[in-house]
Amino acid sequence: MKASKIAYKPVGLALGAVSGMVAGALFQQAWKVIGREEDAPDATDEERAWSQVLLAATLQGAIFAASKAAVDRAGATAVRRLTGTWPG
Repeated sequence: MKASKIAYKPVGLALGAVSGMVAGALFQQAWKVIGREEDAPDATDEERAWSQVLLAATLQGAIFAASKAAVDRAGATAVRRLTGTWPG
């Protein structure tokens, strides 16, 4: 394994935590607009329709994946600028 990849591991973990927080905040705001409710439904919420639960899960997954990819890519780009080596 390349040294740059090993050195990037702690940075990647920290960025993963940041991307999770960003994704959570983005999802909450998006659900307020799309679902017109304060809280998104849980999968076991008996009072919510299947369509609501699946829409919320799909939206949450898409936002999480996009946020993680954006933060990971920005982190890798920053490491390349600092070290001259791509961390992956």
